[in-house]
Amino acid sequence: MSEWSWDPDPSSGIRNRWVEANGLRFEVAEAAPEGGGGGRLALLLHGFPELNFSWRHQMPLLAGMGYRVWAPNQRGYGRSSRPQGIAAYDADQLVADAAALIDASGATEVTLIAHDWGGAIAWHFAIQRARPLARLVVMNCPHPACFARELRTWKQLKKSWYMFFFQLPWLPEKLLTADDARAVRRAFSESAVDKRRFPRADLDVYARAAQAPGAMTAMINWYRAAARNRTLTSSEAYPPIEVPTLLIWGEADVALDIATTAGTEAHVRDFTLRRLPAVSHWVQQEAPEAVNAILEAWLPRSGSSVVAQ
Repeated sequence: MSEWSWDPDPSSGIRNRWVEANGLRFEVAEAAPEGGGGGRLALLLHGFPELNFSWRHQMPLLAGMGYRVWAPNQRGYGRSSRPQGIAAYDADQLVADAAALIDASGATEVTLIAHDWGGAIAWHFAIQRARPLARLVVMNCPHPACFARELRTWKQLKKSWYMFFFQLPWLPEKLLTADDARAVRRAFSESAVDKRRFPRADLDVYARAAQAPGAMTAMINWYRAAARNRTLTSSEAYPPIEVPTLLIWGEADVALDIATTAGTEAHVRDFTLRRLPAVSHWVQQEAPEAVNAILEAWLPRSGSSVVAQ
């Protein structure tokens, strides 16, 4: 068995490395342009039940644009550290992980790109101004204030049923990992619009990681910790985000209604929304060409000024 959760094709320019940060050990996929990319870092945060593997289509593009790219398996995922207990997966801890990874990189300019749960951490990172950012990109994850608002509607509440199911002890883990993690595989294949984007070999990567000892409990503990401190449901007034922010949204998302994007501009000073019709929640994997074109058009290729936070 490989030392890594995912062995990238050498021709992709992606390689694996271990990074010590925030007292944990992270499995990080890295790509960089010739010369290493200097101090410009693109930090990519994956969602549930994914891995850094979900960024395989974007990493070469970003490296080609002059970024050093780090895509970690976040705490509890893959072969990154898996601390015990629900409290270890509190949002503040997850934000601190991202900040510590940035510190470990030695970057002088950071673009944060994130999807799903990674997006939730990215929103909180920017709101808390944990570290200065040049740009923020979030995919299929709403600003927390917008999500809290929509979660009070029956339409979104029905879509979010799994969040409440995940509060149960042991049963979610048992069901998600049964039959060679069939439910994990189906989470991708059944909700995708273009199912050809999720061949068996790719689903095997996620299923294998989900079945590692303690992995599924750690992954679900993100939801359990969020429910305990109301990370996902708080309607508090958040300070505005000053960083230029791009929200990319696959409109055929079965878990998050497009209504959760409404009003985001009230919380972000410089906001851009790009909607992709007939694309599922797994937007960067299902529509990599469209997502990459959006990223290439919106992100600068050369150095840019860091927005003061």
